[in-house]
Amino acid sequence: MRLERLTNNKIKIFLTIDDLSDRGLTKEDIWKDSLKWHQLFHDMLEEASEEFDLEIIGSVAVEIFSLHAQGMVMIVTMIEQDEDEEQFDDGIIEMQVTVDGSEDILFEFENVEDVIQLAKRLLDAGIDGGSLHFMNDHYYLLMNGILPDETNKTVSLMAEYGVPSILSIHRLLEYGNEIMEERAVESLVHYFMK
Repeated sequence: MRLERLTNNKIKIFLTIDDLSDRGLTKEDIWKDSLKWHQLFHDMLEEASEEFDLEIIGSVAVEIFSLHAQGMVMIVTMIEQDEDEEQFDDGIIEMQVTVDGSEDILFEFENVEDVIQLAKRLLDAGIDGGSLHFMNDHYYLLMNGILPDETNKTVSLMAEYGVPSILSIHRLLEYGNEIMEERAVESLVHYFMK
């Protein structure tokens, strides 16, 4: 599990598939209102509270982005309360949950050198294709059409060089710059590794 503070009242929590399975959960358990899911959520909030010295009480808005084989990203926003409301708070956290999913594998990289090194590793592993994009000073490698038995290997390799992105594919295609439309893995290796 990885935690990141986005603003003074917003945090991002990234859980891998391994994090979920270690706790006996699957991504499908999120859709259910299970006791295990609530326990995991409260554990995550407690850890975030300790790490970022936040007092999490009252209402929180939770956006959950299911990232295919990578796991999930949750954006937790603490909703501001009036002082009158805080007086009646009895330690209960009210959740408003929004869930979104994606079949594509999209990772974000800080520099192109990481993408080039990743491309070499992917090609050596027999994984090719992909498209390369640039937006907001970051590079994005979009892998789609990956065979189901290669998905975990692809995600594992990509996670060594970048981080899963919650950016919408549509937003990236609309506002980002497409550097390599297709066969990005092979092209990067061909032009930069030979």
